[in-house]
Formats: sequence, structure tokens, C-alpha cells
Amino acid sequence: MGAVTTPGEVERTLRAELRGEVDFGAAARALVTMDASNYRRVPLGVVAPRDADDVAAALRVCAAAGVPVVPRGGGTSIAGQATGVGVVLDLTRHMNALLSVDPAARTAVVQPGLVLDRLRDAVRPYGLTFGPDPSTHSRCTLGGMIGNNACGAHSVAWGTTADNVTELAVTTYAGAAHRIGTGWDGAPRGLRELVGAHLGTLRTGMPPRFSRRISGYGGLDALLPERGVRLAEAFCGSEGTLGVVTEAVVRLVELPPAPALAVLGYADESAAADAAAGLLPYGPLTVEGMAEDLLGGAAGPAAGGVAGPAGGVAGRAGGAAGHVGGVAGLPRGRAWLFVEMPDEGGALAVVRGADALDALVVTDPARQRALWRIREDAAGTATRTPDGRMAWPGWEDCAVPPARLGAYLRDFRALLAAHGLRGTPYGHFGEGCVHVRIDFDLASAAGVARYRTFSEELADLVVAHGGSLSGEHGDGQARAELLPKMYGEDVIRLFGAYKDVWDPAGGMNPGMLVRPARLDENLRFEVLPATPFAGEVARCVGVAKCRTGEPGGPGVMCPSYRATGEEQHSTRGRARLLHEMLAGEVVTGGWRSPEVAEALDLCLGCKGCRSDCPVGVDMASYKSEFLHHHWAGRIRPLAHYTLGGLPGWLRLIARLRAAGAVNTAARLLPVPLPGLARERALPELAKRPFTRGTHGRPAGGGAVPVEGRAVPAADGAVPAGDGAVPAGSGPAGGGALAGAGRAAGAAVVLWPDTFTEYLAPEVGHAALRVLRAAGLDVSVPRTRGRVCCGLTYLSTGRLDRARKVLRRTLDTLGEIPGPVTVLEPSCAAALRTDLPALLPDDPRAARLAAAVRTVAETLEEYAPDWRPPRLDRTVVGQTHCHQHAVLGDAADRRLRERAGLVGEPAGGCCGLAGNFGFEPGHHEVSVACAEEQLLPALRAAPPDALVQADGFSCRTQIAQLGGVRARHLVELLADGLADDTQP
Repeated sequence: MGAVTTPGEVERTLRAELRGEVDFGAAARALVTMDASNYRRVPLGVVAPRDADDVAAALRVCAAAGVPVVPRGGGTSIAGQATGVGVVLDLTRHMNALLSVDPAARTAVVQPGLVLDRLRDAVRPYGLTFGPDPSTHSRCTLGGMIGNNACGAHSVAWGTTADNVTELAVTTYAGAAHRIGTGWDGAPRGLRELVGAHLGTLRTGMPPRFSRRISGYGGLDALLPERGVRLAEAFCGSEGTLGVVTEAVVRLVELPPAPALAVLGYADESAAADAAAGLLPYGPLTVEGMAEDLLGGAAGPAAGGVAGPAGGVAGRAGGAAGHVGGVAGLPRGRAWLFVEMPDEGGALAVVRGADALDALVVTDPARQRALWRIREDAAGTATRTPDGRMAWPGWEDCAVPPARLGAYLRDFRALLAAHGLRGTPYGHFGEGCVHVRIDFDLASAAGVARYRTFSEELADLVVAHGGSLSGEHGDGQARAELLPKMYGEDVIRLFGAYKDVWDPAGGMNPGMLVRPARLDENLRFEVLPATPFAGEVARCVGVAKCRTGEPGGPGVMCPSYRATGEEQHSTRGRARLLHEMLAGEVVTGGWRSPEVAEALDLCLGCKGCRSDCPVGVDMASYKSEFLHHHWAGRIRPLAHYTLGGLPGWLRLIARLRAAGAVNTAARLLPVPLPGLARERALPELAKRPFTRGTHGRPAGGGAVPVEGRAVPAADGAVPAGDGAVPAGSGPAGGGALAGAGRAAGAAVVLWPDTFTEYLAPEVGHAALRVLRAAGLDVSVPRTRGRVCCGLTYLSTGRLDRARKVLRRTLDTLGEIPGPVTVLEPSCAAALRTDLPALLPDDPRAARLAAAVRTVAETLEEYAPDWRPPRLDRTVVGQTHCHQHAVLGDAADRRLRERAGLVGEPAGGCCGLAGNFGFEPGHHEVSVACAEEQLLPALRAAPPDALVQADGFSCRTQIAQLGGVRARHLVELLADGLADDTQP
């Protein structure tokens, strides 16, 4: 491969020759050491070419220096083929355009970095789509799909990527350009002669062709003269080992105007697998299969046989949809086939002809999407076994002829059991392709040895069933070593010769497909220390759902990536940097690493990844842990003391009764307080804290005195010295709780969080009124600000301080007499999840966490017969990201519906996120996050719409950027109560 020059010389030459970015820094390299596989390879640097000329220049420079090159798209490959030891070409940054669409010819011209969903969105108005649709369609690229010959759920009707590519522009390692399609034009020198010399091997020496024979250069027989010498088809699936695709002409297919989904229930997985091949004569668009272990339970029949919403029809056995895991309706059974047909008539014909236990036909698009979401999220769902153990790729997508699928799955399950392994098969049953992740132990020598033994035996099993080691995602490093079992030595030698014709110097993605690395080398786990934090970081398997960047989507993850588009600001990117920090090879600063600190600086701590990431990565917690170590023994940024210590500062101001003076000073000061963003105005402090004389009131009407003045009973005040009431008036006979109403309903504790206590006491008063109106017996902790969820200390990584504050909180509270209603979603989330995580050995922490409820949850659980006031108004605003990620908002949705609130708050993140938006350097990203969903929703709202935001940060962002006042749900409900509504 020639004399290797120094990385510095390669970097300087690339910078001089290219217009695109060249980055050999630690952070850039760390971000691409891994894809979505078990493997890790450390590159020299990363290049983001601007166009085909840049690609050619980069390849010439690398070839002259003997430096390998690997092209990379979305980095979602699961076999290691998107990692490399030389220069990684990032084709997503600039070469991501849809160049043209010809609706009449049903073709499109695309660049390799174009995300599949962007192509599908662009051609949908023409009634067209790109047929192959892997579950990563929201972030995988066309170049990556070409490299892996990706398929997806609809390949039973529309084929693989190779079936849908007509022309490719390819640049080889030395920088030569080729344009290939059908025929020998554009072929590299010697290819025609190679094929001519091996016609017999290509015709009779390769395994029988079936739709999912993807392994190796499985499309090489497309070069046979009787098949039309389809050069572009043969190039697909080459995993970056032959050259770099710089442009592609792809075929488009017509979208059925009204597809229908038949969901068939079977007694078990084997029955579903055996039935799949028999459904192919009906002409399905998809035949997908999964069993109950993917979902964590079985579906049961519901009463009756009624139609589902908007055209869902009950199936043969008369059972309506049951529910599995609360995700979506499914027919009775322990395994299911999803059979999509072009129309409802076809779906009904499938139901009549299928020998299924139960069936359901769904025509409503929204309900179809809900069902398909189960399947699309399986790539992440299957990464965990039912007992919580992680499961890994490696044998993700073997395929056998569909008629053999049932027998193969029975043998596969037996092989898993023989090795003491567990996995959850699912996948494209209509084409015999099975996805599965297995709970390999890839951290110990014994576990890795078992991984190798199992892999060898499984390869033998697949071959015995006439199958392909890869049916969709390519071989990469995970399976290429075992290809001789499938193809035999003659074909393997032909593969090597094919590679050498295209890439004689061997510089394109070496170690993949031919002359491969061993399947148990370069495992990403071997570099990690054996610590709990490392185990958490390793959870990120790289499926990159955080990179979708879909504006207006239902999820939150990842707001900073959506704002910047930079990999280091995605959840995956941050996890990769933490991984490399722990490994210490590329990122060498350990916990003091500036690369990791920079990437985490724009993490809003929204916790969106906790729910939206298929494997539940919790980057907010990882950030807290990192900041805890990063600033240990050092003076922290001022914001960590001002914003991070906010509860203490507010408590001090309240004790000094200095809120008015602080508000005046904040308005008059020409510059902001040190450590705060100068673009932000400080929220105004309440002149009187929530618990100062406003805990509640005794039963009955009339006025009660508060600090020497009469207050109407509707204001709900009782006499108190700094918020106290006589001992014994609370439900448990005193303690730390103050009585607040003596209704006969359940006893409820209303948590005086910092934001409600010092910044928005009107929310607390509204909650008291609503909870009393519902007949609940409300108490408020009488603590003078000594209870706190520790949120601000967590978000700034002051974990020792957070633990101290939480222990003080538990000591102050004593026994909890009932549910604890928390008004601020971020505080509720911290109490429910962070509290027991920080104090795992304190049983009081678990008890308090289990007692936490939102207002809606409290009303639904403890006052189920209460009817809220009918507001009958449109509502807009913001669902708090912590509520979305940790608490859930199902109860809130039901409560809004009962109150006649039409519409719903926006998704995404408001962008303020507690201290984030007030910290210097964050304002631009904070505003960009708000502009994604929140601010457009406010602008589009009717003039009389109510604006709801339960989070104080969300209300502040709406006021400062949207110019309107948002209110907590309890405020809206309290306004709707009649003036004389009293318990």
C-alpha cells in the first residue's frame, strides 16, 4: 500500500487539497470510532468532502500515503463496516442533496449523504416512494443503504436497494471516476475478463439465489450476460470496500393510496413463521413477524368483536384487539404477522385465507402507524432481555428461504438454549429474514470465546437451511470471517479477485468482506473499565434515533442536535465521547477532558433520551456524573453557584424578606448578575412565598386572618407563623405537615417545590383550590424551604450537595401519610427517579419516589369521580420535557379532555431547561430549540387560545420569547371553578 507518511502530513495535505472540513482532532475521531455494532476502530481523522471532486482529492491523497479510507453515512451499520483505521469520509455533512426528481420516469438523483426519509418526503407529493425502507429510515442515508444493500419491511414487494438502483457514480481509491449502470461501460479494467473467466462459478458455484442473499459480494452473479451485466446492482452491498458512491440514480415506486394492514395472531412463533410463506401468493407489500417476548406479554381478547376506530375490522375469530404493554391493539395470540396489502379488500382476503388464531384489519393510518411503531422500535427494544440484561448485535439478520423459516427458528431457539443465551427474534418473515440481538457477554474472555463458538455453530445452521449469513445489514467484521462456510473457497477467491479489480491497493475499508478481521477482534467493550458508569455508557448501541432531526416530531430527543446538526450534540455522539474518555486512547484527559465538556455543555438535561432512545440512554444523568468529577476540587463556573444553588439563595432572600429589593435591583442593574447570560431577564421573585400563611384553610366558610389582614375563604389561607399551623391539625397528627382543608377525601401532600414556593405561588394556590374542590384532604410540608428535590444541584453536577439536600429533605419530612402531589414536572421527575438513584440504600427515598404524583395523576387516582369544570377552549403551549420522558402525560391528556380543552401543548423542548438557557453561551441554542415547535405553535394558535405550560422554565421561555403568559393546568382549572365552589 506504499510508504505510510505521518498523520500530520496527511492532515496538512488534505487541508490544502480539499474545500471540505478536515479534522484529525480527538473529538472528531472519537465520534466515529464506532457505528451501531459491537466493534471499535480508531481512525486517523475525519474528512467531510463538499462534492465529488473533494472525494477524488481525498482518495488520491490517502492512496499516495497508503492510508485506508472508509465512507460513512449515518453510522447505523451493525456489523462494523462503518468504522475504519484510516480516514473516515463523512458524507452526511455536505453531500446530502436530492439533486432531481423525474416523476414521469419514476427516478431520482441523490447524493450519498441524503437521509432516506428526506427522499421519501420529497417524492410523496407525486404519489411515489423509495421501496426499501429499513427501520432506521429517519436517519440512514442512501449511500449507506447502497453499501449494505439495505432492504426493509417492503422488500417482499419492492426488492432490495440493489433492485432499485439504476446508475452509480463511483470514485475509487486512486481517485478515478466511474459511472456504472447496465452493461460494461464504466467498469474498471479487468472486470469483464474476470467475469468471463469464471462464468461457471457464477452460474453454479454460488448458493441458490433467494431475495435475501445479501452476504459477501452476493450480487456478483448480476454480471452474468444472461442477467444483463448489471454493474450497479453488483456494486450494491460492497460495504465501502470497492469505492465511494458520489451520486446515484434510484428507481421510485408508486405508493398505494389506501393500504390496509392485516394483523394475524398465532399460537406461537413457529406457527407464525410456518404460515408466512403461504401468504406470499396474495401479493403482500409486507409480511413482518414478531413474538410476545419482543413485547413483554401476550395479547388477550377483549369483549365483543367490534370494529376498531376509522375502519379497523375485527378478524375471523371475532376478537377485538387486546393490548400488549399499553402500546397498541393486537389480536389474540402469542405471535403475530403484520401483512400489509395495497387495499382493504386484499387485507380481508388474507384474513379469510390465513389459518390464524385471530385477526384484525386496520385501515386507519394513525392506528397503522401505532402498530408499525412497535416493529420499528424493535431494534432498540430487543437490546434488552425481559430481566433487563443488554443484548447485542452480531447475528442480527440471518436469512433463510421463507419456506424454511419455521424449521430454522426452532433450531435457532434450541441453539440459543444450548449456549445459555437469550434473544428475541423478529423480522421480515415473508422473506425468511430474522433480526435478533443476543445477550452475549462481550466483556470477559470466556464470554467472547462463547460468542465465537456460537457464531461458528450458527453459521453452520444457517447454511444447513440454505440461507445467507446476512439478509439485510451486511457482513462487516461480524460475519465476513465465516463466509467460506456459505460460499466455499472458490467463490471466496473470486470475491477477492473482484475486490482487487476495483481496489488493487486494498485501501478501501480493509478488513471487511474479503481478507477480513476476526469476528472477536476490535470489540468495543474490551477498552472499558469494569465500572457501573462504563456499563451505562456502553448501553448506547448507536442506532442513532437521536439523529433523526425531525421537526415537529412527537419526541424530545435530542433538542441540541436538532438545533446544531452536529454529531457531538446528539445523544449518540456524547455517549461515544464518554466511551472514548473512559477508554483513554483517543480522548486522553479523563474526567477533565475538554472534548467531553464541550459536547456536554449544550446538553439541556431534558431527559428526552431516557424515553425516546430505544435503549434508554440517560444523558442528563451522565452529564451530572461527568460534571461531578470534572469540577471536583476546583472552582466551578459562577453559574454553578448562582443557578445551581438557586434554592438556597431564594430561601435566604425570603427569610430576609428582600424579594422586592432584589426585583428592583434586577430591573435597574445595567449588566446581569455574574455567571448569567446577558440576553436574559431574571424572573421576578414572589413577594410572599407560597407556604407563608397560605397552607390552606379549615373546613367551612368565612374569612381567616393572615398576617393581620382578612382574606376571603376562597383564597384558602389559615393563620400561620411563617407557614405553620398548630400541631395535630394535619392528617397524621402533626409532624412536618400542616393541615390544609378537612374534606373527607384522601389525604394528599402538596409538595412546595422551589419554583412554586418562591417564584410562582399562584400555582400552589390554584392547586389547593382544585384539590379541595375534588374533595381531597390537602397538607403542605411545614418546612421553611428545607425540602428540595435537589434538581439544580443535579443539573450542575454537584452530586454530593444533592445527596446532602435530599437526606435533609427526608429527615424533615418524616413519614409520608399519602400521595405526594408535585406541581413542577422537573421536581417530580427528580424525586421519582434521581432521588432513589442517589440514595439507593435509604428506604425512605424509595418510599417518597413511589408516592410522587402529578396533579392529574392525583385526581385520577384519588378523586376518580370528580368532574373538572368545562373550559371548552383551545389550548396550546408546552409539555415539559421531564414529564414526557419520566412522568408521562397520559393522565394530563385525559384530564384536559374531560375539561373540554381542545388541542394539546407542543412537543419537543422549550429550550430554557432550567439553568441551561440562563448560562452564558447558550442563548442561541435555547432560542433555536424554542423555534422548532413551541414558538410556531404559539404563533399559529387562535387569538382566544389558552396557553398551558406546567414547567416554570417553559412558562418563562414563553413569556420572554413568545410575549404571552402561560399558565399551569391547575390554574386553568381553578379559573373554571365557580366562585362559590368550596368543599
